[in-house]
This record gives sequence, structure tokens and C-alpha cells, in this order.
Amino acid sequence: MHETGVVVVGGGVTGVGVARDLARRGVDVTLLERGELAAGASGSMHGLLHSGARYAVEDAQSARSCITENRVLREIAADCIEDTGGLFVSLPSDPDDYLDRLDAACADVGIETERLTGAEAREREPGLAPATEAALAVPDGAIDPMALVAATAADAEAHGAVIHQQTPVADLVVEDTSVVGVEVGEKTIRADHVVNAAGAWADRVAALAGVDIEMRASRGAMSVTTGRHADTVVNRCRPKSSGDIVVPSDGHSILGTTDVTVENPDSFATEEWETELLFEELTPVLPALADAELSHTYWGVRPLYEPQATGDSVGFSRDYSVLDHAERDGVAGLTSAVGGKLTTHRAMAESVSDAVCDRLGVDAESDTADAPLPDAAAAMKKYDLDSLVTRTRA
Repeated sequence: MHETGVVVVGGGVTGVGVARDLARRGVDVTLLERGELAAGASGSMHGLLHSGARYAVEDAQSARSCITENRVLREIAADCIEDTGGLFVSLPSDPDDYLDRLDAACADVGIETERLTGAEAREREPGLAPATEAALAVPDGAIDPMALVAATAADAEAHGAVIHQQTPVADLVVEDTSVVGVEVGEKTIRADHVVNAAGAWADRVAALAGVDIEMRASRGAMSVTTGRHADTVVNRCRPKSSGDIVVPSDGHSILGTTDVTVENPDSFATEEWETELLFEELTPVLPALADAELSHTYWGVRPLYEPQATGDSVGFSRDYSVLDHAERDGVAGLTSAVGGKLTTHRAMAESVSDAVCDRLGVDAESDTADAPLPDAAAAMKKYDLDSLVTRTRA
């Protein structure tokens, strides 16, 4: 039998973020990942460092969180980020007033913008369509999630956390109405607290303690071209929808994304129409995509918390929730982190750690917003992780 202060279940960006935050506060942490780090949604997204502009019109809270954490990550994780900038590009077919609404909404939540004419936008990004009428420049960026996860995990370990890959949790140990550990194979790990950061599988982990979490899994397709067709993050200037973004990634472009509910995040069908839709929707803004060579398409599964996910995922908040199951369900010793985005993972991890430390009587404050992450390239080698595009290649 092994004992630890906190077990974190899940080695995506949120899980390693929680492990890092707790370890830097002096908490004894063991993280368990059933596969490799970033094997779930964290390693299967389009690599956008959100400015928050995509959410500003309909979801101000998420937009504020994104721009705040965008600035933090640029400071602490600079070698994981390419400062591409972003453009919301308005075409004749896009809603006439959306650029004005977007600009005003960004101002309301503190996202800096720059209005560009069509000619100015094409001077900045020559691949844009001649029909470009106007654009709004925003501080989007490109981020390699694999590098971010690796560097975050390495910092957690440097501060005493123990991280195990290829270590699935078979069960939670429940005594009376408290979670007191986990079962891993034939071994029991006793813990003062368990954090459920299992992403799209969070409902399954919670169910091991008899707790119900209303999750919905939504698959999204990303298509990768063999060449790089824009040096800026290019967004369609319209309400959030499928096929609305192109993200540069090394010598490639990543086209995203779709939204289809799936029953099982471990096994789901994929459809050719999703790849076709991405090119159909994005070629009007970047005409070179009409002749672009497709390298591969990959799919990620969004872990959506159902109280925020009652319709298509393009229409609801992507903010995160921290569930204290002692208060919520009468089951002590368990906290679940659900929802959220890679850009806001650090703030989410801080919130989770605050809640756990309150339960454990730890009064140390978080310093993760100011402490730089270690070298990402070295961390990638340490955990044997590939870059985003290499990781997702079929």
C-alpha cells in the first residue's frame, strides 16, 4: 500500500496543472494517467492560444478568462507559443454587423483589437481572399499543447510530485461516505483527497464513488495541410460555428473544427463529411486551401459539463467548473474539475487547488501565474512526447 496527500486522476493539461499547483504549495501529489500524458482532448485540439475574442459576443466570462490567461501563458510558457496574432476576417457573405459587435464586445472584456480595411488585412496576411472587406486583429496565438503539458508536468515533478503514465485507475476506495484512495491494478494508494481531472471520462471516474456528473462528449475534427497557408490565426468573422478557424503549426495549417455528440469518448465513428466541411467553409477566406494537400485529419473529444451543454457545443459557455462533492453530493474527499479550455487550464488548476487546500488545511498561496515553466523541449524528451502535428498524424 502506498500513501500520498492527493491523487490526481488524469494527465491532460488540467491534471498536470493541478499537480503542479499543489506540489508548488508543498502538497504531496501523485498523478495517475491511464495512457500517455495529453492522450485525451489536450493533445487532440487545434493548438489555438485563445485571445477570448471568439467568445466575447456571447460568453463574456469565458472571454475574460481567456485573455487573462493568454497573457499569463505568454509570460510563463513562451517557448510553447508562437505569437502569430489573429484576424477575424469579414467576407461579403458574413453578417454585416458582426465585426462591429465583436469589436465592441472585445472592448467590454479588455481584449485589445485593431480594425483593418480589407487591403490592410491582406497586406498583413497575403493569403486572404481578394473579397476580404475588413478584419479585426486580436492577440490570438499558436500553442503546442504537448509541449505545454510536458513542461507543466516537469515542473510538478521538480517540486516533488510523482507522475505515472500507463497507470489506469480501476476503482476509487470509498469508506463510509468518504473517498480515501484509489485502486491501481492490485495496489491501493491511500490519499487524503482525490482530484478527478479525467476530462471526457470525468463522469466515469465520479461514478466509481457513486457520484453523478452530467457530462457530454463532443467530437471535433481538425484537418492538417502539408503546407502552411497562413502565418496568422485566421477566424471567420461570424457567430461561432463549425469550420471557422485556421491555426498555423510549424510548417502546416490546422483547420477546425466540427461538433458532433458521441456516446463513448473511447470509441466513436468519424465521417468524411467533416473534413469536406472544413475545407468548404475555410477556402472562401483562404483561397489557397482549394489546392492544398491534406496531410491527415484527427479528432478530439471535448469534455462538456452538461449544465453548460444542453445544445450544440458551439452555443454555450466553455468556462470551467470545480465540483466539491462533499458539498454537492455528500461524498467527502473528492473534487472534480470539469469543462474549461487549454488556454484557461492554469486558472482552473489554481481554483481546484484552492478548494483542495481548503479541505486539507493548507494555507500556502498559488504562485503558478508568475513562475516560469522549465524548458519545453527537454520536457518533451523526458516524457517521450511528440509535437502536436506529429502526435496527431494518422
